[in-house]
Amino acid sequence: MTRIDDTFAKLKSEGRKAFVAYVMAGDPDYETSLEVVKGLPGAGVDVIELGLPFTDPMADGPTIQLAGQRALEGGMTLNKTLDLARAFRVEDDATPIVLMGYYNPIYSMGVDAFLAAAKDAGVDGLIIVDLPPEEDAELCVPAQAAGMNFIRLATPTTDDARLPAVVQNTSGFVYYVSITGITGSAEAEAGDVAPEVTRIQAASGLPVVVGFGVNTPEKARAIASVADGVVVGSAIVSKIGAGEPVADVLAFVKSLSDGAHSA
Repeated sequence: MTRIDDTFAKLKSEGRKAFVAYVMAGDPDYETSLEVVKGLPGAGVDVIELGLPFTDPMADGPTIQLAGQRALEGGMTLNKTLDLARAFRVEDDATPIVLMGYYNPIYSMGVDAFLAAAKDAGVDGLIIVDLPPEEDAELCVPAQAAGMNFIRLATPTTDDARLPAVVQNTSGFVYYVSITGITGSAEAEAGDVAPEVTRIQAASGLPVVVGFGVNTPEKARAIASVADGVVVGSAIVSKIGAGEPVADVLAFVKSLSDGAHSA
């Protein structure tokens, strides 16, 4: 049982939905990023997704791409991202942290070295968007052996023939991408999402959290009402990118979490 498993079990026992927040590690700088991340649990965040800055984020729209550029230009690295997680853990040993990003930086570091460092830093799970199930031996299986959840993405194009492969080695939860396309490019619709969530729950036996296209408290509530939780990323990152004070960013996050938790 990881912190992720514990969190979803607790939320289920309370009849509540999960609110997951994504922020890019090191955006716009290490100190501000750490301040934001430390404030997320108090703003109602149940699971933190921490983006790994990368030079070629193929699945991400302009908002997340620019966040990654800002972080990289500020000197952020994979090791510094793990340092950030470790610094967060000094004060919070309960809130799950999921690293979300691409495989290249992990491959460059070395899988064994990365997993040991991530575990030591208090990381609970991984979402690596460019590693399909056919490559499970590369990172997914070793990660699970190291006691971390490996969270897979399912999409509107994941049909019944493909879904079993997607969920086979998935743990923690399934991240349902509610739209086709890149992050921040369209809005999720509860009516479209609901049957897909039911289908994925049946195939996986895991909680299904919906992301992409959620940007307001009202939308968070609507999507959470048909899923086990909701993820917001671009809408939060855009406020960080606009240079809004950390307190204002966290107030916005609180409005989103209140929306999701009211479902």
